[in-house]
Amino acid sequence: MFVFRYCEYCVFILILIPIGPASIGLDFCLHGFEHLYGIPQHAESHQLKNTSDGDAYRLYNLDVYGYKIHDKMGIYGSVPYLLAHKPGRTLGIFWLNASETLVEINTEPAVKYTLTQMGPVAAKQKVRCRTDVHWMSESGIIDVFLLTGPTPSDVFGQYSYLTGTQAMPPLFSLGYHQCRWNYEDEQDVKAVDAGFDEHDIPYDVMWLDIEHTEGKRYFTWDKKRFPNPRRMQELLRSKNRKLVVISDPHIKIDPDYSVYVKAKEQGFFVRNHEGGDFEGVCWPGLSSYLDFTNPKVREWYSGLFIFSAYQGSTDILYIWNDMNEPSVFRGPELTMRKNAIHHGNWEHRELHNIYGFYQQMATAEGLIQRSKGKERPFVLTRSFFAGSQKYGAVWTGDNTAEWSYLKISIPMLLTLSITGISFCGADVGGFVGNPEAELLVRWYQAGAYQPFFRGHATMNTKRREPWLFGEENTQLIREAIRQRYALLPYWYSLFYRAHVAAQPVMRPLWIEFPEELDTFGVEDEYMLGSALLVHPVTEPKASTVDVFLPGSNEVWYDSKTFALWEGARTVKIPVALDTIPVFQRGGSIVPVKTTIGKSTGCMTDSPYGLRVALSTKDSAVGEFYLDDGHSFQYLHQKQFLHRKFSFLSGVLINSCADKRGHYPSKCVVEQIFVLGLKKQPSSVTTRSSDGKDEPVAFTYCAQMSTLHLEKLSLNIGADWEVHIR
Repeated sequence: MFVFRYCEYCVFILILIPIGPASIGLDFCLHGFEHLYGIPQHAESHQLKNTSDGDAYRLYNLDVYGYKIHDKMGIYGSVPYLLAHKPGRTLGIFWLNASETLVEINTEPAVKYTLTQMGPVAAKQKVRCRTDVHWMSESGIIDVFLLTGPTPSDVFGQYSYLTGTQAMPPLFSLGYHQCRWNYEDEQDVKAVDAGFDEHDIPYDVMWLDIEHTEGKRYFTWDKKRFPNPRRMQELLRSKNRKLVVISDPHIKIDPDYSVYVKAKEQGFFVRNHEGGDFEGVCWPGLSSYLDFTNPKVREWYSGLFIFSAYQGSTDILYIWNDMNEPSVFRGPELTMRKNAIHHGNWEHRELHNIYGFYQQMATAEGLIQRSKGKERPFVLTRSFFAGSQKYGAVWTGDNTAEWSYLKISIPMLLTLSITGISFCGADVGGFVGNPEAELLVRWYQAGAYQPFFRGHATMNTKRREPWLFGEENTQLIREAIRQRYALLPYWYSLFYRAHVAAQPVMRPLWIEFPEELDTFGVEDEYMLGSALLVHPVTEPKASTVDVFLPGSNEVWYDSKTFALWEGARTVKIPVALDTIPVFQRGGSIVPVKTTIGKSTGCMTDSPYGLRVALSTKDSAVGEFYLDDGHSFQYLHQKQFLHRKFSFLSGVLINSCADKRGHYPSKCVVEQIFVLGLKKQPSSVTTRSSDGKDEPVAFTYCAQMSTLHLEKLSLNIGADWEVHIR
C-alpha cells in the first residue's frame, strides 16, 4: 500500500512503501543432543528428522484437505517451540514469531576421538553428538526464549509460564462427540440421537457443520432444515447432552446479513493493500474476513454469542472454529495474501500463524460472557498457535480413512501434547473417504484413549454411525466407547494436572522414562498420565502386536487379563478385533466409574471403583479430582475435591490432597481391585475417620494374584482406610 502525505508548510511528499518480506534467523548448537521433538503441526514422526536434504520443517498455517503424511510442509497450526532431550537434561527453544517460519535440523557427531589422541578414556566417549537448529522467519523480530529445564516437567512449567496452561475443560467435552458434514435436519439429529440410546452407546455431543446455517451465514439457522433449534436442543438437554455448531471467520458479503452489515460499518474486516476490505471466496461465496487481531473486533465478536443476539441458541450450545488459517479458496496456497492489512497497519505476513488463535480467543470469551462469567466454554479450533491451549481443543484436521492416517495420528498428537496442547484428537474413522469396518473399529479403540474423541466424516462419504457396520462391529465400538466413559474420573484428574501444573495428558514414553534411551524414539504407543500405557492396533488383520514395556524396575498389568509383565522388554501380545492393548503401571491407582450412563451428565452420582496396581515394592499411589464439571466455582470458590490414594504395607488410604478444596459428593467407592497381591489375605476391614472398623467380603484369585472387594460404600470425599491382613 502506498500512502502519500503532503505538508503545506514543507515542500516534500513522504512516500510509505509496503513493508514486504524481510528475513530474520538464528542458529542454535545443542551439544550432546540428538533427540528433538515439537514444532507442530506436521503429519510426521514424533522425533524430528534431519533436514540436511534441504527439506526444512515449515510453520505456515494452511487449509490442506487430505494432507500428505510424512511431510514437513505446514498444515493447520503452528507452535514454534521445540524440545531437546538426552539422559539427565531436557531443554526448550520457543521462537516467538507468527510469520512464515522454516526450521532446519542437522544432527551429526561433533567430535570423533581416537585412542591415540585421547588415551583409554576415549573408549567411553568416542562420539559426542551435536545438533544444529536454524530458525528462519519471513519477518518480525528475534524474540526467543531458552527453557533450561533440566527435567521435562520443568520445561513444561517454564513454557506454560510464558503461554499459559491447558484450560480446564467442561466434563462433557471429555465424552464422545458425534459429528458429520452434515446432519441434514432436526429429524436427522433426533434419529441419530435415538440411535445411540437404542444401541446402548453413550455419547455427549451432537455436532452441526456449515449446512445448518442459512446460506453459510454464521449465527443463523436454515429455516427449512432447523425451524426450531431450541426444541432440538431441549431434546438433547433432556439426556444431559450438548450441541456444537460451526462458526468460521469469513463473513458472507450480503447487505441483508446483519453480521456483515455491522462489521462493515465499523471497519472490522481485514483490508487489502489498497485500503478497501479484503475479499476472498470461501463456503458462502464472496466473503470478507473479520480482523481478530483487533481487540475491538474480538470484543464485538464475543458479543454475538449472547442469547439475545444469537437467536435459537441456548446454554448447551458450544462452538467449533474451522477454516481459520484463514482459508481463502482462490488465494495463494488457499490462504490470505501476505500484503493484506490488519489492525495497526500490520501486514498479514507478520501475524498469519496467530490469526486462528485470536478467533478461538474471542469465541471462548464470548461463551464465558454469555454465562456472565459462570460457565466454562468449549471451543474446538483447526488453526492454532502457541498458547491456544488456554482457549480449548485442537484436532488434526482433514485426515483420510486409511490405516496410515490412523498410525500417524499418534505421533501428531504426542507432538501437540508436549508443546502445551493437551486437549487434542484426530477425527475417528478419517474425515475423507469410507473406512472399512476393521479400520473404523480400530480407530474407535484408539480414539477412546486419546484426549479429544470425535467421530467425523465429510459430506460425500457413506453414513457411518457406530451401529451401521453389523452387530459384531457395533458391539466392539460400543465397548471401546464404554471403556472411555469408565475412565472419565482418571481423564478428568489428568486434565486437572494439565491445567494447574502443565503436565501433558497424553505423553511419549520418554517423558515418564527420561533416562531410558530405548524410549526416545517410540511413537506407536504412549502413556496416559503416569499410570496407563496404550498401544493402539494400527495394522490391518493384526494377530499380534509388539509392545515395549519400559522400566527395569517396573511391572505392568494387562488391563483386561490382569496378567503381569516385567519392564525393560518388548512383549508380543496376541490381539483379536476386540483387543485394545492397555497396561497399568505397577505402583499406580486409577479411579474409574463402575456404572456407565447415556452421557457424562447421567453418571454424576454413579459409584466409583479403584484399580490398585502394586509395584515391585508392593506399594501404589494415585489421585482423584472432582468438581461440578462445568462452572468456574472450582477456581473462584474452591469448590472441588482433590484426593490422594496410597497403598503401603497392606493399607489403602484415601486422604485429602488439597485442603483448600471443598465439594460435597454423595458418590461412593463400591469396588476395589488390587493387582499383584502375592498372598491371600486372612481378613479385610475398612476403617472410617472415626476409627470404626467394618469387615469386608473379598474374592482372591491366587493364579492372577488379584484381590476383589465389592459392595463397598466408602464416600469418595471422606478419609478412610482399607486394611488387608
